[in-house]
Amino acid sequence: MHIEITTKPNEADAKAISKGIVDFNNAKVPDLEPLEAEVKFFVFARNEHSEIVGGIRATCFWNTLHIELLWLSEECRGKGIGKQLMDKAEHFAKEQNCEKVFVETTSWQAKPFYEKVGYTHIATINDRPKGHASHYLTKDL
Repeated sequence: MHIEITTKPNEADAKAISKGIVDFNNAKVPDLEPLEAEVKFFVFARNEHSEIVGGIRATCFWNTLHIELLWLSEECRGKGIGKQLMDKAEHFAKEQNCEKVFVETTSWQAKPFYEKVGYTHIATINDRPKGHASHYLTKDL
């Protein structure tokens, strides 16, 4: 047995472990949504000059909307724009047959915002990153 670590795997090697876990998952849960069914999407907020002033990057898979990131410029915060972005993302996710939402945020980011828009805190990892915490929240759609 040879164990190696690399930051630059060749494409075939990277695909081999992805295929391995997909095959394992499908053997355990035959009707599991395939990876090809993932829907990656963005929701943008633009100002009157069409400049992006906020947005969401997200993915729908396994009946779950995964909010990967949410950003709002300083001038947009506290004006309901974040909620509008979340509403659009959640509506789109429902159309993709998502039933749940999952998000990770850090202690200096948006935990109070997510709670305000109906998310439930389910876990915290302290000292991630060092001196801070990562919070995990969820919501049923």
